[in-house]
Amino acid sequence: MNDWKYIYFVGIGGIGMSALARWFKANSFQVAGYDKTLTPLVQTLISEGIPVNLEDEIENIPAEFIADPSQTLIVYTPAVPVQHKQMNYFRQENFMILKRSQVLGLLTKNLKTVGVAGTHGKTTTSSIVAHILRYADVNTTAFLGGITQNYGTNLLLNAPTENLSEVVCVVEADEFDRSFLTLFPEISIVTSTDADHLDIYGKHENVLESFREFVGQIDEDGALFMKKGLDLASSTKAKVFTYSLTEGDYHADNVRIENARFVFDIVHPEGVIENVAMKIPGYHNIENSLAASAVALYLGVSSENIKGALESYKGVKRRFEYQVELPSKVYIDDYAHHPAEIEAFLSSVKALYPGRHVTGIFQPHLFSRTRDFADGFAESLSMVDRLLLLEIYPARELPIEGVNSDMLLDKVTIADKNLVTKKDVLDLLPKLNTDIVVTIGAGDIDTLVEPIKILLQNPFSNN
Repeated sequence: MNDWKYIYFVGIGGIGMSALARWFKANSFQVAGYDKTLTPLVQTLISEGIPVNLEDEIENIPAEFIADPSQTLIVYTPAVPVQHKQMNYFRQENFMILKRSQVLGLLTKNLKTVGVAGTHGKTTTSSIVAHILRYADVNTTAFLGGITQNYGTNLLLNAPTENLSEVVCVVEADEFDRSFLTLFPEISIVTSTDADHLDIYGKHENVLESFREFVGQIDEDGALFMKKGLDLASSTKAKVFTYSLTEGDYHADNVRIENARFVFDIVHPEGVIENVAMKIPGYHNIENSLAASAVALYLGVSSENIKGALESYKGVKRRFEYQVELPSKVYIDDYAHHPAEIEAFLSSVKALYPGRHVTGIFQPHLFSRTRDFADGFAESLSMVDRLLLLEIYPARELPIEGVNSDMLLDKVTIADKNLVTKKDVLDLLPKLNTDIVVTIGAGDIDTLVEPIKILLQNPFSNN
């Protein structure tokens, strides 16, 4: 790493990319980057002193970053399109170019690493692990896939130490583009291995094979904590433990809802942690907390610290994030973008607020994902009482003929459903009789969150 003075990120506004950019900035490297959209996260990076250009032009790259290619590392995300001008320039001029995942692999190879993988739940689970360790005064660094509410960042930096072996590094191990295969963790969690990213993998079996390869890279003296029912145990030499809501080496007991919060006991091989009352709701978050607690116990954290950490954990931005919480009106925002995630999210909403009317605003993410899981999306979205459906957010993709939100809307079985623009949403909401409102999706639907929050808090609306 010391061979480079300048680090340039192509796609710096991504949640994982921005965490790496912050790490390099904090460790005295010169950092700059490109992103196509001035999101709140990009604005934050700029405010922290990291230059970000928003136009894909070579002349926008700071001159000192391209003066000597041997001094500059280019970090990119696979989401960057192949025709990207800056990336093609870096290739032509023989800069050192690495994927985000490769850089993460370099950074973590000298640390005791906890790799949290899974098609769903890895961001919340990894942030819970990091929070428990921080709460228990374990020297921890963490590269997270979301902004934690407790720390207001997606990067936790360890305290300076001459002995890196004492540092625990928590990292979100992303299966997209097989990125997690650059990691060789001592400890791993696998939350799920559902079919996803079929534009990359082609079929579910290839997803499963990638996860088998990942767990095969866990240190043979380490441990794998996997959701019960996953078929991964034979692919690793590490110790294997299972967890789930109702069974496994680690499971929950006495689950109940008190004051719109989930309370439960953690049953583990050495005993029980009783009456854990988490701030973040959801049956899926109970499972996430079980996995995180299992790792913490394995690392020697006390039951008292685990209980205290879980009860003080505030969650991750855009993961079951309350925006408005009043007796007569609730607004929750969630990043769910896969049918299984949407079902888990809406099941928890309905459990917390039985009998109440739910208005769902959903933005599909990727044409290929919408095509591959159209029936699953329709089924999960039909759990709401009213659906406002936005057009597909393309991200890295070009349109696919016949794949659009109209196609998806036709499959949704509820009667109260409409295809809308983002402007329509803001025009409609004051006129609708809303009770529980949820925004769901991983594209740029987050730009609606603050305006919707303001609208729903407006006492002059018709609600």
